[in-house]
Amino acid sequence: MHDLPNPSADLDEPFELVSPEARADFIVVCDHASNALPPEYGTLGLDPAEFRRHIAFDIGAAGVARRLAEALSAPAVLGRYSRLLIDLNRGEDDPTIVMKLSDGAIVPGNRDVDACKDKGEFARRIALFHAPYHAAIERLIARARARDIVPVIVSVHSFTPRWRSFVRPWETGLLWDKDDRMIVPLLTALCAQGFTVGDNEPYTGKLRNDCMFRHATVHGLPHVLIEIRQDLIESEEGQAEWAARYAKHLLDAASAPGLRKIRFFGSHTDPSLPISD
Repeated sequence: MHDLPNPSADLDEPFELVSPEARADFIVVCDHASNALPPEYGTLGLDPAEFRRHIAFDIGAAGVARRLAEALSAPAVLGRYSRLLIDLNRGEDDPTIVMKLSDGAIVPGNRDVDACKDKGEFARRIALFHAPYHAAIERLIARARARDIVPVIVSVHSFTPRWRSFVRPWETGLLWDKDDRMIVPLLTALCAQGFTVGDNEPYTGKLRNDCMFRHATVHGLPHVLIEIRQDLIESEEGQAEWAARYAKHLLDAASAPGLRKIRFFGSHTDPSLPISD
């Protein structure tokens, strides 16, 4: 059902850029879109079957992100390689940026890759895979701002229906730090449709130097990180359904008077960030 690491993938860039010339009222990003690896990394010493699991990528998220970008007439940036190579939703100083153990799976190829041991390989992965992805997002933001557009940044992720013995009750979740401009209307709309929506569940959006922190929070841009349960978006039909649903709610939320302004809310994770009056 899900692709294994694909050495024949287009390796010109470590990210996939969708509709880069679109207007960019919204910018869609998908950090964990792919389970592929560059051919020189093999399978990082893992059984190839592990790359069908959530530890390698966010199942269904890429399909939702592409469809959402199309529905919003927006550009999108999708990570081309597995989160097991390097996690694009982590800062360079985060110890989990290169995972050595993920949900019971030891990753032999990552055993010494960190800022203290194999510094060379760690720096290589930052330079070749992590930095270019984030630079691509920054270029889209800069282009939008040059056109006097305040883009809404939308990050697409997915989560497993169960975590160990805990059955997760949410169909979808919204992650955020302090900026609730998009969160309140989205929560209201989704709950009104009868969905059980996680408010900073099943994870938290309070993470310093993650994708939303570095591209939205520090720029004062409205944003939201969307999580969708993987069993709901494994199929193309589910991906299309959830992309259409979120496109409508995002357009409605972003049309609120005054939303498209640069405003700084600060962060729970970094008290040095500015806060607008």
